[in-house]
Formats: sequence, C-alpha cells, structure tokens
Amino acid sequence: MPGTGAAALAWALLAGTLLLLLPPPPVLPQPQWRNVSETEAQFNTTYTDRVDANLLHIYAFNHSVRRNRTEGVRVSVNVLSDHKDLPVLFVVRQKEAVVSFQVPLILRGLYQRKYAYQEVSRTLCQPQTKAEVETQHFYVDVSTLSLNASYQLRVTRVENFVLRTNERFSFNATAAQPQYFKYEFPEGVDSVIVKVTSAMAFPCSVISIQDILCPVYDLDNNVAFIGMYQTMTKKAAITVQKKDFPSHSFYVVVVVKTEDEACGGALPYYPLSKNASPDEPVDQHNRQKTLEVMVSPAITSEAYVSSVLFCLSIFLSFYILTLLIACWESCRQHKRKGLLSAMDSPSLDTGHSHSIPDSFLGRGYDSYGYGSFGNGSSSSTEGVTDSLGSTEVSYSYVGQEQFKRRTPSAPTRPLSIPMGERSLENVAGRPRLDSLSSVEEDDYDTLADIDYDKNVIRTKKYLCVADLARKDKRVLRKKYQIYFWNIATIAVFYALPVIQLVITYQTVVNVTGNQDICYYNFLCAHPLGNLSAFNNILSNLGYVLLGLLFLLIILQREINYNRALMRNDTHALECGIPKHFGLFYAMGTALMMEGLLSACYHVCPNYTNFQFDTSFMYMIAGLCMLKLYQKRHPDINASAYSAYACLALVIFFSVVGVVFGKGNTAFWIVFSVIHILATLLLSTQLYYMGRWKLDSGILRRILHVLYTDCVRQCSGPMYVDRMVLLVMGNIINWSLAAYGLIVRPNDFASYLLAIGICNLLLYFAFYIIMKLRSGERIKLIPLLCIISTSVVWGFALFFFFQGLSTWQKTPAESREHNRDCILLDFFDDHDIWHFLSSIAMFGSFLVLLTLDDDLDCVQRDKIYVF
Repeated sequence: MPGTGAAALAWALLAGTLLLLLPPPPVLPQPQWRNVSETEAQFNTTYTDRVDANLLHIYAFNHSVRRNRTEGVRVSVNVLSDHKDLPVLFVVRQKEAVVSFQVPLILRGLYQRKYAYQEVSRTLCQPQTKAEVETQHFYVDVSTLSLNASYQLRVTRVENFVLRTNERFSFNATAAQPQYFKYEFPEGVDSVIVKVTSAMAFPCSVISIQDILCPVYDLDNNVAFIGMYQTMTKKAAITVQKKDFPSHSFYVVVVVKTEDEACGGALPYYPLSKNASPDEPVDQHNRQKTLEVMVSPAITSEAYVSSVLFCLSIFLSFYILTLLIACWESCRQHKRKGLLSAMDSPSLDTGHSHSIPDSFLGRGYDSYGYGSFGNGSSSSTEGVTDSLGSTEVSYSYVGQEQFKRRTPSAPTRPLSIPMGERSLENVAGRPRLDSLSSVEEDDYDTLADIDYDKNVIRTKKYLCVADLARKDKRVLRKKYQIYFWNIATIAVFYALPVIQLVITYQTVVNVTGNQDICYYNFLCAHPLGNLSAFNNILSNLGYVLLGLLFLLIILQREINYNRALMRNDTHALECGIPKHFGLFYAMGTALMMEGLLSACYHVCPNYTNFQFDTSFMYMIAGLCMLKLYQKRHPDINASAYSAYACLALVIFFSVVGVVFGKGNTAFWIVFSVIHILATLLLSTQLYYMGRWKLDSGILRRILHVLYTDCVRQCSGPMYVDRMVLLVMGNIINWSLAAYGLIVRPNDFASYLLAIGICNLLLYFAFYIIMKLRSGERIKLIPLLCIISTSVVWGFALFFFFQGLSTWQKTPAESREHNRDCILLDFFDDHDIWHFLSSIAMFGSFLVLLTLDDDLDCVQRDKIYVF
C-alpha cells in the first residue's frame, strides 16, 4: 500500500537523523597485560612477597603420591597489609580440584555479622592415584586489586594425616584454620566411633564426617553441606558405618565456629568499637581451640544378637516365673478344696462332718470380728434395708481414739462352716439385675429413696466396704470397663501420628546428616538399619512384655472370678474387696503404651516430642491412685470420662510448662494457684465422699461450717482418718507448689510427674498403715512384691538421675553429659533405667493386685473404709 510505504520511509529518515546527532561512544582503553611471576616453590619454606593489581604470583609445587600412602598438604597464608576492601585472592589449582579463598577471610555469623581473619590455613584435598608412585603438581596463584599488599605463604605436609585406630591425636584449629584428617576402615571392622574431646568448652566447634570427595567443606559457612555433623563444646562422638562409604574411608573435619551461640555461649557485643560501622568486619584475633581425636571400633554384629537375647531372656523369665507360681497356686487350691471336701463329708463312724481348724484357712481375724458371719450381718450386694438392719448387732470400739474400730460383742460363727450348711436364701432371693438387657449406673442412682439412703450412709462415722459397694456389679463392671476401652482408643489415635512423626525425624537426620536434631547419648548409640540408637529402643521392650504379662494375669483372675460367680460361690459374692478389673486392664495397657511411646521418643529424643515419653507416665500414676481408691470406694470412684479429662489437663499443663514455663514468673504464679485450688477441691471431694456441690452457695456453706465447728464450738473432724491423709496431702502439695514458684525448675515435665508420684506414694503409705491399724495383714506374696519393688525402684531412680543427655540445653552442651556403655558394651545408664523401671512398675501393679488378698474370706461389712 502506498500510504504504508511512505510512513515507513519517514520513520527511517527520522531515526537516521537522530543517530547522527548522538555523540560517538567512548573508546575503551586496551587491557594491560599483568606481569606474571612464576616460582618453583618448596615445601616447609616461608615465602614473603608483595603483590599488586598488575602482578600475578604463581608458585609451583610438586610432590610424590603413593597409592597405598596418603599425605596431607596444607597451605598457610598471612596477609600483612590491612586492606579489608581490597583482599588478596589465593587460588590453589590441583589435578582434580580448585580451592580459592580471599584474605582477609570474611565469615558471617548470626544476624549476618561479619568476622575478618588475616591468617588462613587450608588442607588440600588429596586426589587418588592408580599408579604405584605418581608425581603430581599443584599451583598457588596470588593476586589482588590492591596497589600494594604484602603476604606470607607456606606449604607444609600434614603429619598424622591418616588417623590410626585407637590412637589419640591432638591438634589446634581456628575458624579460619580448620583441620581434617583421613581414616581408612581396617579389615574386619564394619563400624567405628569417632570421639573428639577438648578441655575447653569454647570456642564452639563443629565435627563433620565427609566422604573422600573434592572439595572438602571445611568452613563454618559450608561444613553442613554434606556428610554428618554435630556441634561440640567438650565432647563429640559420631558412629560411622563402612556401608555408607564406598571407598571404605572418610574425612574427619573439625571447624571452629565464628560464634558460640549454637553451643549455648553468649553473643559478643557488635560492633565492638563505638565508631565502628555495623557493616565493618570484626577481627576476632586468636580464636583457637585445642582438640583430641580418637577413632575406635564399634561393637560387632554378634554384640547386637547377644544384647537382644539378653533383653528377651530377662523379661521372658518373668513369664516362666509367673507360670510356675500359677501352677503352684493351682495345686495348692486343689489340695485345699480336696481337704475341704473330705472334712465336709460325713464320717463313717459318726455321720457328722469334721471341723476345720482356723489355722488351716490362715485367718487371724476373730479377735477383730473378721472372717465371720454375724446373725444380723449383711453382704455387699444386699439391699439397703438389709445393710441397715445389720446395725442391730451391738458393737464396741477398741484401740486408739483416732483409729477406732468395731468388733461385735455378740459371739460370731466362723466362716469355715461347711458351705452345704450355709443358707444362701439372701443371695438367691435378691433381684438379679444381671439379666437385664441394658443396665446403666443412673438407673440405680435416680431413685429418690436410694439417693436419700446414700446420703445417710456415706455420712456415717465408720464406713464398711459394704456401705460403698451397693450398686449392681454389672453396672460397675460396665463403668470400669470404659477405662480400658477409652485408653485403648486413646492409645491408637495417639500412637499412629507419633510413629509417623518419629519416622520423619529419623529420615531428616539420615538425609541431612544434622545430628543436632536428636539428643542421643552419642558415646553409646548403636545404629541398626535406619535407626541411630537401637539400644535405647530395645531397652523399652520390657514395658511391652511385662504389660502384656500383667494383662494375662488379670485375664486369668477375671476368668476365675467369673467361674466363682457362676457357681454362686459365697466368698466371691459377699466377701473380700469387690473385684473390678477394668482399671487393671487400663493400667496394663498404659504400661505397654509407655514402652511403645518411650521407644518412639528415643528414635529421636528432642524438645518437640518429649511428651511422648511422659504422657502415659502421668496416666499410670493417675490410674494407680484411682485403683487404690476404688478398692474400698467402688461406688463413688471417678468415671473414666472425668478421670481422662483431668489427665488430659495435666498433659496440657506439661506441654505449656515446657514451652513457656522456663523463667516465666507469670506462668509459675498461675500454675501454683491452680495446683493449690485443685488440691483443695479434691480434698473436699474425698473428705465428704462426693456429697457436696460446687455452686453459688458454696461460700455460705463454708462460712457456716467454720462458724459452727470453730467459733460456736470447737469440735474435731468427724472423719479423723480421712482428715489426717488430706492434711498431709495438702502440706506436701502446698510445699511442692511453693518449691516450684521459688526455684522454678527447668525440667517442668519431671516436676509435674514428681507431684503425681509423691501423691501416689503418700496415699499408698496411708493405705498400708490404715490396713495394718485395722487388724488386717499383708500376705507373703504382696509383702515380697512390696520389698522387691522398693529395692528395684531405688536402683532404677539411681540410674535415672545420671542424666546422660538433656534437651533443655543445646545439643553441644547435652553431649557433655554423654557416657560410655556400662552393660555388655551395648546398654547405657538410661537403658538400665528402662529395664529396672519396667520391672518396678510391673511389681507395683502386682502389689495393687494382691494387696488385699487376705480379705478374700472376710465379709464386706467387716472390711473398713479408709
């Protein structure tokens, strides 16, 4: 088109005119060729020279390399001129690698702080050779843009560059003068442990294990790029396996960090001078550390097998021992039943049954009214009217005033009368609520007259187990089975994400090589497969095996008890502590879960997953207290929902305390107030047997009680035994609250667990004392369990407080507590704590299970509540 062509021509003419008007481009000066100075240099010679922008110095070195011998070569430089903006560049050209660095060497710290170093030393990477002897050349190029810079250069051979097995070697290192050495696996050694120690904690340093590759990452800003590494103050240890290194050799790299913050040290003031610019590098002068390294063989595969067999043999022996005791008990019971049958059968001569001596039944309660059926006595499952009717028998009180107990003044019949002559009309004539298709606990409590009688009975001055075992046994069975099903549900939902998380942690450690993520005892951490510390996981096997054994023991007891109920055994129906097994099943499950979650925690123990190891410890302590209380208060024990809700609140405070409680005054004030208030509320609940209400009238009722009991007339507590226990409990808990508020311990999780254990021990001691004061006795098996468990707990706590690591400090500071293995060169102190504590917990459960076996032949209205 004519119009379009004309427009294009016009634009072209305009562009040409503009180009003519523009000034010509400047003529660039021709680059000047640098002067090159080449020097045939020698080892162990110091070269002092100058360099500027127009001069390039090249130093040529050569040395012989042997295939079966490795020698290290180290280049040391010192720039004498002070031109921080125009550094001197050193380039080392080798056969397979090029290393370059500038001097002053600028290394960055936290918040991008700059630190300058005038003296720099670097060890050269040694290329491999296939020839028997080969002469290799390398060159050191020195250049700068400065007008004039002076420097010193020295190249030396590194003595003891190849580390020897079980031989210590000392050396010095700085941030700008790192060191690394080579180690070759000897024949027959599959894994070694590299131990590095220092007499001084600071400056902080990094220990790295790297493959035989060039370049070697040996500066603070790149040492974490490859291989395995960990920070260090006084101790460091890394277990290295031959399978991870194809060349069957590796480098041990030691780097001193520019700052100590990673090791728990303080940051230096920056800038140091008043007029210094924040961007100006700081000269740290001589930041040097003396270290000692030793490589020793780790354990063999045979040690793994023997340790696993040792662990299994310990805990499987409990199964064998339990089986032998069960067989012995079964034989004893059969023999006892046979003798009872023989005594109950009519004599051929007289036609009368023989009498059974009381000593055979092993009961010495006659003086206290135990082991006898009074003519007007009631059973635990009789109606309210029957139980109240038993009060027609006159009683007298003996013993000290605060521990009064009753004995029937009327003569009693021994329990050992033949069962065939025993009238079971009351038992057979009772309504059988078991036959109902659906029984709920509220069906019993909502009756007005029963509720009234319940209020009356629970305020009696002297309560018997029969008074607190009035609810239908099927109702209570369902109530306490919820404990087991709830904890089983919690365990599944808790364990699955935990397992997934710790597997991720272990994967991150293996991929990144950062061994500061996990707080192991590195001096006794034996890897297996992808696991870094298999021994810490294996030692938790005892919790699982002994928890399973306890569940089997409970199952066997429950089967025997159900069989006794099926044949209407009067002892099972009316005698002894009411048998409820739901809490025992929950305790056994909690013990197994403690083993599983403790093993998960020890896959990678650190600050973020500590609660895995402690959550079920809180649950075990809480369940043991509930079980101990349930023994003589079966009708008024806490429900599973409220119990687990309280335990969840405890775990919540544990997490909050660890995360926010360190040095936080506000948190400790709030926690101490909550602790004291919870203690007071629980004390009120226990003292009044649940017959009180927390509502708007609580303050008015408290003032009324204080006025009537303290002001109007000074009267002592109605329930002396309960008051003694609760006063002691409040003193201990208030003291623990004051201790926490004043001292503010760093390990809040252990502090919270100590509160639970102290309360459990207090209640258990009170239970034992009151049991003995009430004329009851402790049979041989529970007595042996108490003694042996106490001894085992003592040894277990000794090993627990050894403190081989702590995530409350930095990883480097934690490693200062690391210790060597003490058992089979495989298990450390914490592993022995796992062994002993699992046995002690199992023994404690057995104590709770068998403690009241002496009451199996005692009627429930003769068993006192305390």
